[in-house]
Amino acid sequence: MTIASPAPTAMLAPALASLIAGRRRVAVFTVVGLAFACIVLTLVAIGQGAIAIAPGRVAEILMARLSGDTTLLEGRDVLVVLNIRLPRVLLGLLVGAALAVSGALMQGLFRNPLADPGLVGVSAGAGLAAAATIVLGDRFLTGMAMKLPFAVLPFGAFCGGLASTLALYLIATRQGRTSVASMLLAGVALGALAGALTGLLAYISDDRQLRDLTFWSLGSLGGASWTKLAAVAPIVLPLLLAMPFLARGLNGLMLGEAEAYHLGIPVQRIKAMAIVLVALAVGASVASAGLIGFVGIVVPHLIRLAIGPDHRLLLPLSALGGAILLVAADIVARLIVAPSELPIGIVTAAIGAPFFLWLLLRRSSALDV
Repeated sequence: MTIASPAPTAMLAPALASLIAGRRRVAVFTVVGLAFACIVLTLVAIGQGAIAIAPGRVAEILMARLSGDTTLLEGRDVLVVLNIRLPRVLLGLLVGAALAVSGALMQGLFRNPLADPGLVGVSAGAGLAAAATIVLGDRFLTGMAMKLPFAVLPFGAFCGGLASTLALYLIATRQGRTSVASMLLAGVALGALAGALTGLLAYISDDRQLRDLTFWSLGSLGGASWTKLAAVAPIVLPLLLAMPFLARGLNGLMLGEAEAYHLGIPVQRIKAMAIVLVALAVGASVASAGLIGFVGIVVPHLIRLAIGPDHRLLLPLSALGGAILLVAADIVARLIVAPSELPIGIVTAAIGAPFFLWLLLRRSSALDV
């Protein structure tokens, strides 16, 4: 008499349930840890500077401002926190979240973890348009450009980011399929072309324009203000608000465009929405904080390693991680050469470039095996 072996499904069920439970625990710990780190870093960042303010005092000022208690809103500390450092930190949180989510969206759209607004030329296109706004706008409008509202610069950067994103997608897509190799090569070419044209603009600029271009191209949150934050927030927030609506479509695209279409996912609508939102957010981020690289590739990849590729968690956690990374980089930029300030783009490049090389080596080793 032969003994029937257990059904394969019955054998796999406990292992699958254990794997799902483990993923859920990791996701919960990741959410709690990132939220806690974001709150702590925000308080620390607001307290750092020429006038040191303890995190407890910062929290006291912020709570008094939220509750409307005017008795605690007096003194030098209050002016420093509310008028100088709070808009700077909020801009850092917003830009970091925008860059990280943009990177996650591009990686989902192109189905490749190496995609990033900076690496594939989107940031370079936005930077070129912003540079043209600074130099040519100032020249042809006879000095009136600098008197226009700050929204002019994000609008120009948005147009540049949108143009480079559309060009990249058209070059890399043939017969409804996106070639990763073509995407990366086209991104390198577009970035080089945008860099050359930006250099030309720097060459024809005057001393004041050149100083503005140099300071802006290295990346900094030093020019943050409530006015700038109010101009950038309405441009970036649509990207963050659209995350739940894009997550299901990006999960479907992981299977392939044809498979996602047969699952009932509006593929072309998802693509168009992702492209426009990425161009919008990257353009506003570049215009407000300059060229800040590698946030969009480092953060989504680390989150993906921790909780998996599900975009329902990946996108919001990338927003938290990007905000944390940029605020932490801003703290380092302010402290490492104090009382001067190191451009924040240098700090993120110093962190992101070795990580990107490690990622390339890791993928090459996996392909060799």
